[in-house]
Amino acid sequence: MRSAPLLPERLLARLERLQMGTRRRLAGLLVGEHRSPLRGASLEFSDHRPYTPGDDVRRIDPHVYARLDVLMVKLFQAEDDLQVRLLVDTSASMGMFGKLDAAARAAAALGFVALVRRDQVSVHTFPAPAPGGSGAPGAAPGAGMGGALRARRFRGRNAAGELFDHLGALTPGGHTSFLAAARDLLNQPGPPGLTVLVSDLLTAEWATGIERLPARGGDVAVVHVLARPELDPELVGDLDLHDVEGGSPLPASCSPDTMKAYRQQVNAWLDEVAGRCRSRRIGYVRLLADDDLEAVLLGAARHAEVLV
Repeated sequence: MRSAPLLPERLLARLERLQMGTRRRLAGLLVGEHRSPLRGASLEFSDHRPYTPGDDVRRIDPHVYARLDVLMVKLFQAEDDLQVRLLVDTSASMGMFGKLDAAARAAAALGFVALVRRDQVSVHTFPAPAPGGSGAPGAAPGAGMGGALRARRFRGRNAAGELFDHLGALTPGGHTSFLAAARDLLNQPGPPGLTVLVSDLLTAEWATGIERLPARGGDVAVVHVLARPELDPELVGDLDLHDVEGGSPLPASCSPDTMKAYRQQVNAWLDEVAGRCRSRRIGYVRLLADDDLEAVLLGAARHAEVLV
């Protein structure tokens, strides 16, 4: 595996002990590295990895040990290995206050957990590239309006470096097109699996999009990426407010009473997002751009059963 520019080695070592949370009953005795309550599904040998204390000794490959004097564990692949879809918001608003960097790191951590467990990972970004565009990271702002959702797919622990490179190269631009992305994701082939949305949800479509994602039939989690200046801005006096995703400047007079009312509305919105996710059994994790990612992943994400 190549070096991880997004995540420290200490965090990777801790993430190796976890797996993605899912309520779906997997069909194999061992599906990837998930333990399953069911037996009898067809399993296909996939790869080896070094034995670590706690592994099932029945999975040690005696032929490898006899030939190399090294304990290696067999990994198996079943037809219904967990499909993990990372839906990452790369709209212009994610470029503010380091939110896209935080989103990329969170997606990288969750993707790494899945890859270590032999789950299949796909990364979908929205806004999607425009029809006929290259789809490469770094497209000009606005180039992502109207295109179909595209995916990069990764499989196996050795693909972690490629996943990190892909996520680290994402750049923001264009309007948030969450509803279109959710609709396109539902049309993607493959089993239900687990969909993880990583977004600031700064769009009027956020509620409808969240309602739509569970329609695929699998599990859904939301990593809500925000920044402290958005929640509690220090604005005073007469200002022109600019929408980074377009639109005309909006004149505003920011008095202490105005800012108090703003903070109250923000808190009400945050409560509404979290409540809507809980009511639909969607795992919800709030991540601020300057948060300690390790603390959030090993704390809030495990509490929400996004990681187990």
